[in-house]
Amino acid sequence: MAKPAPNANWDPLLLISQIVSMQTLHYLTLSLFTPPLLTLFADPQALEYTGGPSNVGMIMDWREMSDPTRGWVVAFCWVFACCFDIPYLTLLIRRPRLILDFSLTLLFNHLVLTTYYAGRVPASGFWWGVVGVGTLGMVVGAEQACVRREMREGLESTSVHNHPAF
Repeated sequence: MAKPAPNANWDPLLLISQIVSMQTLHYLTLSLFTPPLLTLFADPQALEYTGGPSNVGMIMDWREMSDPTRGWVVAFCWVFACCFDIPYLTLLIRRPRLILDFSLTLLFNHLVLTTYYAGRVPASGFWWGVVGVGTLGMVVGAEQACVRREMREGLESTSVHNHPAF
């Protein structure tokens, strides 16, 4: 029986660095937008009681979405950060078939970190809905962007002017 050929695409160091990069960029985007928007729209007294708008719990604790105003601001920031993840995925991952994997990995890692930070699995339907909508938008947008880029690059590399026979 023939031995299967090794997978030339399997590079664990590349995969780990892409996952860490995506997670870092996602949290960086969240940390840049969440505090200013919370300062503008949320109740200042309630924010001070919970540690202020720059508290890491505003991003990592799913229970922060239970407050009506603060919850909508944090939800908007999450979906907004997912929109920023589309170019990150397009530039870092580059392959449409891997976009779903990396998006779900980002969601799973956030679920693990959120569960660890809060001490229990998120039980809020609102949290799951926001994270689901953000992830769905990220997958659809990034896959379309990657396919468009591949189509554009494929057409540019096979133009008639670059063909050696002409």
